[in-house]
Amino acid sequence: MARRARAKQDLDTELADLPPELRWREWMGRVEAVIFASPEPVGREMLARVVGRDCNLDLIIDDIRGELRGRPYELVSVAGGWQHRTRKGFADAIRTATGLGAETKPLSQSDALILMCIAYFQPITRAELGQFFGKEVRRDIIGHLRGLGFIAAGPRSPTPGAPYTYVTTPAFLSHFGFDTLRDLPDMEALEDAGLLSKDRLLAGDIPLGLMGGEEDEEADLDEEVDADDGI
Repeated sequence: MARRARAKQDLDTELADLPPELRWREWMGRVEAVIFASPEPVGREMLARVVGRDCNLDLIIDDIRGELRGRPYELVSVAGGWQHRTRKGFADAIRTATGLGAETKPLSQSDALILMCIAYFQPITRAELGQFFGKEVRRDIIGHLRGLGFIAAGPRSPTPGAPYTYVTTPAFLSHFGFDTLRDLPDMEALEDAGLLSKDRLLAGDIPLGLMGGEEDEEADLDEEVDADDGI
């Protein structure tokens, strides 16, 4: 800890001895290096540790993005920070060469619909989720979504028994490319596109085709629901 603290103190963040243009280039390099080295989105607070007090991080990010135009990777705003990501147009080439990026187990329709409800109506309890579907939401589905890191336990509900609620996580935002929950598709926009009706959702009439999914998975899920009267 002492060695790490000394390293922070030794880093000259103001760079007062450099002319403005070189100072700006050094700040750009530091910011990009920190983002590149991190496996997770990097927030503003962390980046502020390597630049001067008067440095405008938004302008730094804009300049880095400008230099990345035409490159196969870009700097994206996601999960409240910034992250380097390859452009979508190169996904097939990456999967063909390395196998990376292929989803080993895509979300079933039940998983996707429950995750959608949690995202829009969080914090929400398992019982409240069951009201949307008219049947109890199985614990194993909640466990699967938690295992993927997409949801976590939220505050206890004020309802009798004080059950835990569920909320989405930064991993959910990162996986689906959202910066904040405000980036979720607006409910009115979904209604205008004919994809979803808030009134139908609240009434439990949920269009199962909204989130996609394999037909054979859907058949298996229907059999499971009939068997144990749950989702």
